Amino acid sequence: MKYVLITGASRGLGEALARQLLREGYHLFCISRRNNENLLHEAQQKNVPLEYVEHDLRDVAGLEQVMRHIFEQIDLTKAETIALINNAGVVEPVKPIEKCTTEELTANIHVNLLAPMVLTSLFVKLAAQFNGDKRMMNISSGAGKRAVHGWSAYCTSKAGLDMFTRCVGLEQEGQDHPVKVLSVAPGIVDTDMQTHIRSARREDFPDVERFMEYKVQGQLLPPAFVAEKLIRLFFEESWPPGGVVDIRDYL
Repeated sequence: MKYVLITGASRGLGEALARQLLREGYHLFCISRRNNENLLHEAQQKNVPLEYVEHDLRDVAGLEQVMRHIFEQIDLTKAETIALINNAGVVEPVKPIEKCTTEELTANIHVNLLAPMVLTSLFVKLAAQFNGDKRMMNISSGAGKRAVHGWSAYCTSKAGLDMFTRCVGLEQEGQDHPVKVLSVAPGIVDTDMQTHIRSARREDFPDVERFMEYKVQGQLLPPAFVAEKLIRLFFEESWPPGGVVDIRDYL
């Protein structure tokens, strides 16, 4: 059995990733603020175990309880693979730093960076006795490699996620049964995040018109297409420990 944990799996890319894994031999745990009834129904039809664990990733203190609940349901004697996909992310606040509130900045860093760090720590700890295939994928962004006006929190959190991936990869290299860890920039995907970006005020986000053009010119990648490539990369391709890659290099 392949057990896969996915954050932010109620919509967008997370939903598409979960749908790609509705296959025989998989057991999914989806951590998100709400359920996706269509996905639950589809999983039931395909006889694939799927459980939504409702949790707001801004509440990082509650993540240990979430992970222990999930691992209590994983039968290590039957497990072939245990995997974690840190997909959930928020772009807000989209405005210059002096306009950002403490609450907005805290929420961004909690969801985009601190929650993946805590989940990774718990994943490595709780899976320590499992000698099979263990792997983890962080969904990052090209914004983690370049500065964007109005995206100070988002760019910073994604840059941090990439460096965190490198550090964990380095730590795992010397382990007898290491966790394979990867950070992937998925490209510009046609999700609700893009809708929010296009609604930003020009004075807060000067690049807003460029993102509008992406939509008009059909340059946004469909979530299902990106999810298929990500899952193939995650489970089938060879990548370096702690690798930080761009999915477009694998298309």
